Amino acid sequence: MEMAIVTVEHLSHRYALQWAVRDVSFSIEECGVTGLLGSNGAGKSTIMNVICGSLSPTAGKVTIGGHDIAADPVAAKACIGFLPQRPPLYGDLTVSEYLVFAARLRDMKEKDIPEAVESVLRRCGLTDYSKRLIRNLSGGYQQRVGIAQAIIHNPALVVMDEPTNGLDPNQIMEVRKLITDISKDRAVLISTHILSEVQALCSRIMMIEHGALVFNGTMDEFDSSVRPDSFVISLERAPLEEEMMKVPGVLRVEPLSEYGDRFRIIYDGDRETLSRMAAAAVNGGWGLYGIEVEKSSMNDIFAHLAAIGKR
Repeated sequence: MEMAIVTVEHLSHRYALQWAVRDVSFSIEECGVTGLLGSNGAGKSTIMNVICGSLSPTAGKVTIGGHDIAADPVAAKACIGFLPQRPPLYGDLTVSEYLVFAARLRDMKEKDIPEAVESVLRRCGLTDYSKRLIRNLSGGYQQRVGIAQAIIHNPALVVMDEPTNGLDPNQIMEVRKLITDISKDRAVLISTHILSEVQALCSRIMMIEHGALVFNGTMDEFDSSVRPDSFVISLERAPLEEEMMKVPGVLRVEPLSEYGDRFRIIYDGDRETLSRMAAAAVNGGWGLYGIEVEKSSMNDIFAHLAAIGKR
């Protein structure tokens, strides 16, 4: 079995008397984008700071690339690239000068730095901007420079805090595309509370609420984690709504079409209700030509999991 890129075991952290994180455990075992999702104040930043070694946990253990970040911080941090919410840029340096500086901070060998700088310039679409002063770049290109410094030393893990915050829609699309590209050969952990960000980028989700891990799984598992309570039925010869209400388990009927052929059925969550509705449609000659179970929206799932975290 291959070694996990990141392993977090029974992590807890307390500020004064208040617990920010309580007994959180997870691992990231493969390349791709994992979303660390949660409300503001849920504990996301605390977890990221502990993973990156800038905060010592009250309890628990974090291992990066097989290195315990408390016992062997230099080796562990060599496996990490970090992009904070506000990129740590120096506006009076050119892009190339800054990336050389970032490489030296990472204790890279001088002979390896020129090739590493050229590589990240190409990968981040910055080759034509290498001689520009950073302060003269747009917000989107400054974010690209921030990503470039995070991957200059070819880390196994890149941690990003709200990576598209403050960007315009075009810049957001460009940065998301870049993040997807760099995640092909490394693990990327992004912290966000923006659900559209998660949908666009992530293959896995971990959701933190009130310091507890309330979900850890794939996007498909997240979408299916809350059972929907409605389905849409399409009928050629629809009866009166009162007739459909007689089916056991049906709570409400909502017309969806001006032609009276599509209805949203709010039901009790029992899948047998769908079978009973289909049987009623066939036996009643309603001309059934479709039943579609509706998925819960990401907003509904987020709200449901957040409520679990408050308990």
